[in-house]
Amino acid sequence: MIRAYAAHEAGGKLRPFEYEPGELGPEEVEIDVQTCGICHSDLSMLNNEWHNTVYPLVPGHEVIGRIARLGDSVRHLAVGDTVGLGWFSGSCMTCSQCMGGNHNLCASNEQTMVGRHGGYADKVRCRAEWAIPLPEGLDRKKAGPLFCGGITVFNPIVQFEVKPTDRVGVIGIGGLGHLALQFLDSWGCEVTAFTSQDSKRDEAMAMGADHVVNSRDPAQLEKMAGSLDFLLSTVNVDLDWSQFLNALGPRGRFHTVGVIPSPIPAAAFPLIVGQKSISGSPLGSPATIRKMLEFCARHGIEPVTEHYKLSEVNEALAHLAAGQARYRLVLENDLA
Repeated sequence: MIRAYAAHEAGGKLRPFEYEPGELGPEEVEIDVQTCGICHSDLSMLNNEWHNTVYPLVPGHEVIGRIARLGDSVRHLAVGDTVGLGWFSGSCMTCSQCMGGNHNLCASNEQTMVGRHGGYADKVRCRAEWAIPLPEGLDRKKAGPLFCGGITVFNPIVQFEVKPTDRVGVIGIGGLGHLALQFLDSWGCEVTAFTSQDSKRDEAMAMGADHVVNSRDPAQLEKMAGSLDFLLSTVNVDLDWSQFLNALGPRGRFHTVGVIPSPIPAAAFPLIVGQKSISGSPLGSPATIRKMLEFCARHGIEPVTEHYKLSEVNEALAHLAAGQARYRLVLENDLA
């Protein structure tokens, strides 16, 4: 029996919940949950904003824990290993994307809290390839958000071969953006932070930004024209995207990992003459997650976190919904 916290209706409070997971599959592992990060996607699923929530819902997809049980076919992990589990909990392993190493693009991938129960629990299961061992040097209590927020912003750095000599901008210095600043600074880039809150200027500079620009000041944005090679947007609000696209130099790329609510308007002529691109990406493959974790351990990169007990999950979610989180929230399992 797995003990958890679940919501039984859209917008409902999470309450204690138990379920029987059935037999462990031959290619699965069961993880004893130690911590689970809270992500804004958890709120979206709780409120059924994406119209794919199945209730009762056990949220959670930023798990850190120890392997408790192994399926009969699992050979590369051992009971007691400390691992992390993020948004994806399974992929088919046979399609062209999986065979090419792009498991995160598998058309039939399984998502940890979509149509199944997630990590706000004492145990959670996944296919073994998505249980990623943590390297030495990472703080187990803080590492959970790397498996969603971290890999979301690290993946495009790798996929689009951002170079240490590149001039890169990050829009939105929150749960995603504060990690992007740290990654890009350690990558060697010249980094500009775009934020609507001048109060975050000093924090952004401390996290690796070389410059800070107010994202809602047209005069400041105009001064950025043609200056950036890569622009990473982490926000889920509408902005004046024409000014941000204007900030790109020749062959520059605007890349979004935030779910912007409205279509991004883009005039064709500036894209053509500047050979500019607009793109997006979902999280990352198991191999890229491993690379990110090693990079974090090498450079001392970690999320800025606030901590709650799992039994305080409703208070933690209210704190996030109020926009008060700085910058990621982590639940510590107290289901004894």
